[in-house]
Amino acid sequence: MNILLIIADDHAAHALSCYGSVINRTPNLDALAAQGMRLDAAFVTNSLCGPSRACILTGTYAHQNGFKQNEDQFDGGQWHFAKELQQRGYTTAWVGKWHLETAPTGFTWHDILPGHGIYVDSPFLVMGERTPSKGYVTDVITDKAIAWLERQPVEKPFCLVVGHKAPHRSWVPDAAHQKEFAGQVIPEPATLFDDYATRGPAAAEATMRVSRDLSKDDVKGTPPAELSGDALTRWYYQRYMQDYLACVQSLDENVGRLMSWLDSHGHRDDTLVVYTSDNGFFLGDHGYYDKRFAYEESLRVPMLVRWPSVTTKGTSSNALALNLDLTATILDAACAHIPESVQGKSLKPVLLGAPPANWRQSIYYHYYEYPDPHRVHPHLAVRTQTHKLLWFPTLAVFELYDLRKDPHELNNLAGKKDHAEVEHQLRAELERLRQQFADHTIGSVPP
Repeated sequence: MNILLIIADDHAAHALSCYGSVINRTPNLDALAAQGMRLDAAFVTNSLCGPSRACILTGTYAHQNGFKQNEDQFDGGQWHFAKELQQRGYTTAWVGKWHLETAPTGFTWHDILPGHGIYVDSPFLVMGERTPSKGYVTDVITDKAIAWLERQPVEKPFCLVVGHKAPHRSWVPDAAHQKEFAGQVIPEPATLFDDYATRGPAAAEATMRVSRDLSKDDVKGTPPAELSGDALTRWYYQRYMQDYLACVQSLDENVGRLMSWLDSHGHRDDTLVVYTSDNGFFLGDHGYYDKRFAYEESLRVPMLVRWPSVTTKGTSSNALALNLDLTATILDAACAHIPESVQGKSLKPVLLGAPPANWRQSIYYHYYEYPDPHRVHPHLAVRTQTHKLLWFPTLAVFELYDLRKDPHELNNLAGKKDHAEVEHQLRAELERLRQQFADHTIGSVPP
């Protein structure tokens, strides 16, 4: 089985129409969902660029693989799935955004962006050698990915990871899609003017507010001098979202190009295709841009899987899934060994539509990076199908949400007498998960 893993950067699940977006349409990603399974409860273990890539590579949490925050150095000497696939006779490549600071290991070919790269005429590190490129980065990455696929011997299976820059800040669209969205009025999220009234200090302290913290480069200009208050927030939101969605549109078209190549070269039935993002993203939700928090818009990611003979066309699942699971899933598809060190699970039973009775009922989250660049306090979280508990150790603060009654997470129930029992249970579950995953970077969760 060939493997194609596409990792977008900051693509929020609620900016795909197959996930119910009311702000844009993504026809090629919708087509991929229609050909396989859409995972509706897919989440990350640490909502940040580099840590998510390290997690996907190793199938382990950040405290295990050593990459807790951006600017850490990924230990390329450790085991990861590409090395295992090489032992199975695969040719392996990573093309596009890497963002793990050290040179890739375990890949037959790597053609990566230095750091985040830039949207237009970005240089690449081609097998470590800095090389110029011409054109829009989403197109160029796809060109490079297809060129590598064209070179592969037919007798060997391949594993290709395509890491897109888009739609990462500062959201520079190509000319065609910029024009398409520039005149649109993008619907506002329900929580654009969130006042953080019930939450602890972390939500208010974070410096990623649409109305205050976006730069001139982000919105490509300065607002009219007469704007203030809600009108100013709306101006920033529209400029931000028009560019963000234009970047997504190019991304969607380039996913279509990759799918067309597979189909036209006879690989529709012998290739596992996964589309996901390194993290979710706030699209004005809670007045924010960026990610990091364990709130839903940041925690949740799109995860679309087309696995011939396993997935049924046009299906979906609410089973709790993690980016942590992609390593085991890829190895399972390749009939390769899954080491005991891998902390995720193969999603194959979920993709077959029959998750076992002992499938996880909660997920564990740990965010580390503070204070720069956005002053989001480190925190742990546990999420079940119905509730979420966040713990901010440095602030000695808990936040508790009933996701059934309060899907926007506006009403913090921590410390409320009538929710004391569920809070106690979730504190115990968070501590159980901390111990299960041997996260010794933090002390015990207060009971």
